[in-house]
Amino acid sequence: MDDFQAKLNGLSERVLSKALTEDEQNSYTETLFESIKHINEYGNEFWYARELQKALEYSEWRNFSKVIDKAITACENSENAVSDHFVEVNKIVDAGVTSKPVEDYELSRYACYLIVQNGDSRKKVIALGQTYFAVKTRQQELIENFDDLSEDKKRLAIRNEMKTHNKSLAEAAKLAGISEPQDYAIFQNKGYQGLYGGLGRKEIHARKGLKKSQDILDYMGSTELAANLFRATQTDEKLRKENILGKEAANQTHYEVGKKVRQTIKELGGTMPEDLPTPTKGIKQIEREQRKISEEK
Repeated sequence: MDDFQAKLNGLSERVLSKALTEDEQNSYTETLFESIKHINEYGNEFWYARELQKALEYSEWRNFSKVIDKAITACENSENAVSDHFVEVNKIVDAGVTSKPVEDYELSRYACYLIVQNGDSRKKVIALGQTYFAVKTRQQELIENFDDLSEDKKRLAIRNEMKTHNKSLAEAAKLAGISEPQDYAIFQNKGYQGLYGGLGRKEIHARKGLKKSQDILDYMGSTELAANLFRATQTDEKLRKENILGKEAANQTHYEVGKKVRQTIKELGGTMPEDLPTPTKGIKQIEREQRKISEEK
């Protein structure tokens, strides 16, 4: 950890190379973002924009401030209060023999998420940040105390979110030109193949040892579900944002997004989704158990 912190401190003196070395890939896990997280007097987490700038390989503030401006616009468009997520602060820094004030921001996790979504996607560390902040932000959106939930409740929360986003993804696919059920099944399969290293729905189903009537999404743990949720939301956004048209283009987009999520999991040192354990209980069983608990109360 000391060695990693030394690397992190060194970011203020130099810009990271655009291509991460093998050692850097092993070091730049979510620890990179956790280590620059701050907690205020009220127990709320935040990040300083200047520190995030260095971690995301931006050497000049003027370039990074443009990304922040885009993130603020995105925050406004989503009808969130900018002041809740981007708090302007001034810092005094040394400037030779004197000192000067510099502009900075205290950023919420959601603000960081918007920043990495608008960052330079060619930077590998941006992909790491997208995975880290997107998944963690989604967990926060699902429920405030997500990390304190049992695995069953985490699965329920993410599975329900998955249902919502699959509807939105289906709508985006339809706008791209995928209207027939058979074509949509192919489109969905492409996303699975990208994320699961070539395995489609049928192969994943067999690997999990499920019955014909059992849905693979109902037999995924929270980590595997989160990866699939990220795949779905990012494909949805890319189809709409880039106005992608045509079945082949939409299928390729879903495959590439799935493959990118897989690559990021690898760079983070995570377990590939097909190697994650299959829960013994399905979502429907958990729902019945939760209803029973509620009724008994």
